[in-house]
Amino acid sequence: MKSLSIYFFFLLFAQVVQSQTITIISADDNQSIPSAHIVCKNISTQKENNFVTDLEGKVNLSTILNGNSKIQLTISFIGYQKIIDTLTNIQNKIYYLKSEIVALNEIIFTAQYAPNSSQKAVHKVKIIDNKKIQTMGAQNLRDVLSNEMNVRISQDNVLGSSMSLQGVSGQNVKILIDGVPVTGRLNGNIDISQINMNNVEHIEIVEGPLSVNYGTDALAGTINIITKKSQKETVSVSSNNYYESIGQYNFTGRIGYRKNKNIVTVSGGRNYFDGWNPTDKAFYIEQKHFADSTRYKSWKPKEQYFGTLYYGLYIKDLKFGYTGDYFYEQITNKGLPRLPYQETAFDDYYNTYRLNNSLSFAGQMNKKYYTNILFAYNHYQRIKNTYYKDLTTLDEILTVNSSDHDTIAFNNITARGSIATTKDSAKLNYEVGLDLNNETGFGIRIKDKQQQIGDYAIFCSAEYKPFSKLTLRPGARLIYNTVYKAPIIPSFNLRYELSKSHTIRFSYARGFRSPSLKELYFYFVDINHNVIGNQELKAEQSHNFNLSMSYNAKKGNTLWKTENSFFYNYIENMISLAQLLGTQYTYFNIDKYQTLGIQLQTELAWQHFKFTIGGAYIGRYNQLSEEYLSEKFTYTPEGKCNLFYEWHKKNITFALFYKYTGELPSFAINTKNEIYKTKIYDYHTADISISKLFLEKKINISIGTKNIFDVRNITGSSTGSAHSSENNSIAIGMGRTYFMKLDINLNSKK
Repeated sequence: MKSLSIYFFFLLFAQVVQSQTITIISADDNQSIPSAHIVCKNISTQKENNFVTDLEGKVNLSTILNGNSKIQLTISFIGYQKIIDTLTNIQNKIYYLKSEIVALNEIIFTAQYAPNSSQKAVHKVKIIDNKKIQTMGAQNLRDVLSNEMNVRISQDNVLGSSMSLQGVSGQNVKILIDGVPVTGRLNGNIDISQINMNNVEHIEIVEGPLSVNYGTDALAGTINIITKKSQKETVSVSSNNYYESIGQYNFTGRIGYRKNKNIVTVSGGRNYFDGWNPTDKAFYIEQKHFADSTRYKSWKPKEQYFGTLYYGLYIKDLKFGYTGDYFYEQITNKGLPRLPYQETAFDDYYNTYRLNNSLSFAGQMNKKYYTNILFAYNHYQRIKNTYYKDLTTLDEILTVNSSDHDTIAFNNITARGSIATTKDSAKLNYEVGLDLNNETGFGIRIKDKQQQIGDYAIFCSAEYKPFSKLTLRPGARLIYNTVYKAPIIPSFNLRYELSKSHTIRFSYARGFRSPSLKELYFYFVDINHNVIGNQELKAEQSHNFNLSMSYNAKKGNTLWKTENSFFYNYIENMISLAQLLGTQYTYFNIDKYQTLGIQLQTELAWQHFKFTIGGAYIGRYNQLSEEYLSEKFTYTPEGKCNLFYEWHKKNITFALFYKYTGELPSFAINTKNEIYKTKIYDYHTADISISKLFLEKKINISIGTKNIFDVRNITGSSTGSAHSSENNSIAIGMGRTYFMKLDINLNSKK
């Protein structure tokens, strides 16, 4: 009898243990899913436990059960939709995960009728998510784009960082923050090192013209930075702290409050960089500042302050938002001590101010119509002053030479509104919009000290689906420009699903860029400069063709995505700064400029491992080939490789980011009409990082190395004959550096 009781006891125990086992099955083929990730959170104690399913897709959760406590399960596996469930006394249960073919099927906003899946979008949109930004330790847009193909970064240690896209300069790239154009171009470029990543949700990049949607400056492509605007918790507090061995110290903080349908967030911070010279050692901290040649820095000291206030109100399917941004930067260019006694020096200070305000109203009006309305005011001001400094007393006096000082300011007013039909089952959807932009420039080096240009447009497009797998999207923009007679800008996009896994996209777009106020009205003549604007400039116009094919597949536990693309740009009347007479420079229209290229990229995801590899080959037109015997195009290769691994059980993430930037050849002609070849040599960059979560994911500590190959300056050379050559040095990086990042996230209970 006793042995029988023991038998029944063990039988009951076995049943209990078995009843505490869950099984994860694929809904597609009813096969078990091994290595699925399960997070079990005790709702009363908030304690989390992590599990991974075995080869049969099973996991036993008996070790975490405690009486009648409630457990929240979060089940995830790459390539499948996440499941969240709450259970008490887990019993034998099977969960069926539905496949999700796209690895990163993020919601995108750029050039969409309404927020849309990246997989369903007609345009080819490249997405850089917040996880990659954080893992890279990226502090600004320059850091992020340095790992992207078809993007080439240039550095001026006073004017800042600029970029080119598809072989076309940054003055033809539209940079937006939540759809609002960023103003304040210097030499045609936005300083992308001034765009901080502290409050960014993700970044969307569309290569090729979006002039129909966003007007001028969008010839080469559009970069739209989407900021964080929502939170689930009632109160959210976070802090991001960053240190880099070159003398960079950054701090940002964010506080968010949500009540009912209202959200208020305040964020801000300070970035500080104390300058860098090639002779500086890693982790070297200068205790004393000497009044000798070491005060001069190759990379100038920089200090930034920034802050953002956001208020959001949700009314059913509509969202109202206000954003106010403030940014201040000071760059200090310390001069070398002057002879004969080296007791004095000339120091330059460059102060930049940005003030941005925007009101947005967007959402689903009813089951058919989606509206998006935006009003924005942007102010940009840059002040340059030169001081005569006594290095013995540290007193400084503003110099009396007026050419040593400059103030330039731009005000930009944007009003944009659109309404679109968004019914998925309809064969025809359309969008109609109004886009008004007015820019005013102020400064003593602008003709009459003030100039203004207005660009007012109506745009429309339609998405027609003759059958479910084919989408056709023609569009047009009708422009009235206060300075130029603008043509009607057409575009055409096609998306075709060969199968559930294969998608083809084709686009043709015409671009338009009116000359900037600086290119038209700038006047800067002194002992060192002789640059004047040209009011006879013609507007740039372009034709762009893009063709891409993507393949997404999931087999077993492996998910991969392959994308091949080709582009061709033809730009007429491209504007360039060139020598006019003697030392005088002005802006001219180049007859034409062309770029073309091919890009291949593959992403492979297996369990919690992700591998990306890609290559590109970009050709740039050589205008001298029309009159001289030389190559019509010069070509540059690029390549990249990213590795990403999440060790969920230990909350550890490993990442590697590598990019190869190939040699950039070109041709030039001297005063004797002799052609000589120029080139910028190739280089390799790589970053590596490791991150660890602590205290129930409230604290994240990251450490890493940037610029592993210790790239500093690369050589640019020109060769006129077998016996003559000229070399110059181009700044790329500050050598190998080491960083540490501490992120703190404290959230209240819902």
